[in-house]
Amino acid sequence: MTPWIVLISYLVALLLIDFFILHKKDTVTTVKRAIFETIFFITNALLFTGLLYYFYDKGLVENVTNLTPTNAVIKYLTGYIIELSLSVDNLFVIAIIFTSFKIPLKFQHKLLFLGILGAIVFRAILISVGIVLINKIHGMSIVFGLFLLFTALKMLKKEAEHKEIEEPKGLKRLFHFSKEFDGEKYITRINGKRVFTALFGALITIEFTDLLFALDSIPAIFAVTTDPFIVYSSNIFAIMGLRSLYFFLSNMLQKFVYLKYSVFSILVFVSLKLMTASWFDIPEWFSLLFIFISLAIGIYISTLKSKEA
Repeated sequence: MTPWIVLISYLVALLLIDFFILHKKDTVTTVKRAIFETIFFITNALLFTGLLYYFYDKGLVENVTNLTPTNAVIKYLTGYIIELSLSVDNLFVIAIIFTSFKIPLKFQHKLLFLGILGAIVFRAILISVGIVLINKIHGMSIVFGLFLLFTALKMLKKEAEHKEIEEPKGLKRLFHFSKEFDGEKYITRINGKRVFTALFGALITIEFTDLLFALDSIPAIFAVTTDPFIVYSSNIFAIMGLRSLYFFLSNMLQKFVYLKYSVFSILVFVSLKLMTASWFDIPEWFSLLFIFISLAIGIYISTLKSKEA
């Protein structure tokens, strides 16, 4: 089998295990279960490095950037950690969406599961377009770098307080939304009219916001590599672990408020790396070290401040 078939089969198997074994029924995800699932998905992401090394060692992947097997693994891990780091902000937004739509805990995992299916498709399209642009248009890496820098500065200027999130306005004009629930249904009838329930409203908002976050995270990984297989695999493995990570951190998100500054520093770093790639190459070990230190400082300061409060 080709590496792409192996990757897709691996991801489908994980999704089936998640949906039919780990979450057979709509039950509330406990912290203990969330920790187990987080370890499960991170372990699988790490195990995939063995397959990745084999693919590049045997020349089974179209190695467009001439990577050695070891370099391929390092770039995959760097991209994976970058995507997880940038997902921190996404976790805050997901929490706000669930609060705004008043989504019961027992339905939250199913919504995130459906959201990941959409994310897999959307990100595959965006990655393909991004790679074509960066390979065909000279100086596109500088454009992506400037975009990431703009995103980082914009994030820093955001108000500290969160506002309620509503459905995308364009969709509100096309569909009739309701804040009401009808069990697990996404469509129901109210006063004889067919309307979309709050569950569907939350789902479509999650898909929309993930698309916006993808516009930030995908250019970020181009600072590490433009190899399609590494970009897509690291991106998707990071997204798949996001659901369990959300339930693990959901009760602690407010304590880790300084992680946003860690994400800001990582965005600035990768934007500078993208813009200066033509002049000199920053080694991957330094990128990994910078990301780890940034996250560690954010967690440490957040912990100190929460103890003082």
